[in-house]
Amino acid sequence: MSQNGLAFNCAVITGGGGGIGRALAEYLISKGKKVLLAGRTESNLKSTTQEIGAAGEHPELDCLINNAGVQRPIDVLKNDDFLEKADQEIDINIRGPMHLSFALIPHFKTKPNALIVNITSGLAYIPFSVINPVYNGTKAWLHFFSMNLRTQLKNTKIRVVEIAPPMVESNLHRERENPDDNKKEHAPHTLTMEEFMGEIVPKFEKGDDTIGAGMAAKAIDTWYGAFGGLYEGAAKSYI
Repeated sequence: MSQNGLAFNCAVITGGGGGIGRALAEYLISKGKKVLLAGRTESNLKSTTQEIGAAGEHPELDCLINNAGVQRPIDVLKNDDFLEKADQEIDINIRGPMHLSFALIPHFKTKPNALIVNITSGLAYIPFSVINPVYNGTKAWLHFFSMNLRTQLKNTKIRVVEIAPPMVESNLHRERENPDDNKKEHAPHTLTMEEFMGEIVPKFEKGDDTIGAGMAAKAIDTWYGAFGGLYEGAAKSYI
């Protein structure tokens, strides 16, 4: 299995219209990759699953980047509509990447190299953002899903990579009372998109399996330092 992070030709990126998805698309295009963009809504993700699940329209597809995500503040003591919000977060943040990954694995198995990239969060490791209990949980799910999927696919040509952003300047907080509270003037530890890409690109190109930036990189190092060996020991018995 190649450890060259760029050992693929054509990527589909969910949620590629803005933020991290757009930055990843621009980066991959600069590297000569073909990029397909998909929306982040539940209906668009379902449509994407149906359209590319068999990869008939895009036989060259050999990379899936599950970037689409939504973050909705929820106060269980005040909100009376949080169940609907929570279900939408679960549909987009969990069912979307799960369905797309499972749909494309049979096709990816036919490729010399293939890649599944899941965009999680530093909040998957330490849920600092208490107002986002469902979002934090969905990103923790995607982190552990990535680990287990990587283990199950370790004897194939399909790599599974997790990228965990810290707080990055974007429109992710658009539903908060202050949608700009992830900007540097309000949160000095926030990374600009340029800073974020500058940290993750060398790790991605090197072929790292778990990639973090800023505070998220520290959280990853702490988690794997404490539990990584235990997991690796258990994973060895799988295959």
